[in-house]
Amino acid sequence: MIIDVHSHTWKYPGHFSEDFSRQAKRARAGMEVDLTVRYEDYRATAPAETKTIVFGSKAKLSGTWVDDAYVAEYVAVHPDTLIGFLSVDPTQEGWYREMEVGHQELGLRGIKLLPMYAGFRPDEASLDPLWRYASKHHLPVLLHTGTTFIAQAPLECTLPRHLDPVAIRYPDVKIIMAHLGHPYEGECIVTIRKHPNVYADISALHYRPFQLYHSLMLTQEYGVWNKLLFGTDYPFTTVNATIEGLRKLNKMTEGTGLPKLNEKAIEEMIHRDTLTILGLNNK
Repeated sequence: MIIDVHSHTWKYPGHFSEDFSRQAKRARAGMEVDLTVRYEDYRATAPAETKTIVFGSKAKLSGTWVDDAYVAEYVAVHPDTLIGFLSVDPTQEGWYREMEVGHQELGLRGIKLLPMYAGFRPDEASLDPLWRYASKHHLPVLLHTGTTFIAQAPLECTLPRHLDPVAIRYPDVKIIMAHLGHPYEGECIVTIRKHPNVYADISALHYRPFQLYHSLMLTQEYGVWNKLLFGTDYPFTTVNATIEGLRKLNKMTEGTGLPKLNEKAIEEMIHRDTLTILGLNNK
């Protein structure tokens, strides 16, 4: 089985501002990504046994807002293959109640945060109620870490180092840093190494293969392959494309003296039992 820990659902462009849509054209060099989400398209580009964690996005600063009810409705149509996470923008009033409703009334099973897109740091004291709630209710929290194409989203808010004090204060919360924190992979890797319940996903990285090779080599040298989770960032890319990209990385080393990535570790990551790791198999 393959678990995609990182995918999106939304109406595009309806859930986004015109400014976001304009800037999103810079998301991938050399091509403009179609951000329309279609479940059928996703399934057609993934192995049959794939299960998927899916969420929307809430970040007023950057011009995106997907209600949790929309996510819950999307998941309800395909409950055997989809697991929904709620999202909050803690810079907006009423976020705590939205979190309660998303979890307790809509049945969403984790939390997605967009610190840089919304303009907050995850280690701010004002977010302690969120981390306490996640700890009490055993909700995994996945955060965007790393860069973006949105000009007004502050890089200071996205640094992986900000999850270190959170993990110290709330060691029982399962935390996933998206995109291996790129281009701050070093910070991400040393953070996941020191905290047992902090992980990273490798979503939306395969189409920058040289950077990903270096990131995974750093993972290998630190001995934390087991802390990496498979993910795509659909609709920015797909399951099949991500798997293919991972399996081709060592080809870049042919004819050179560069070390090879552990291909067994890559396969184990692709097939990792992420739902058990995150405590989502027992619900």
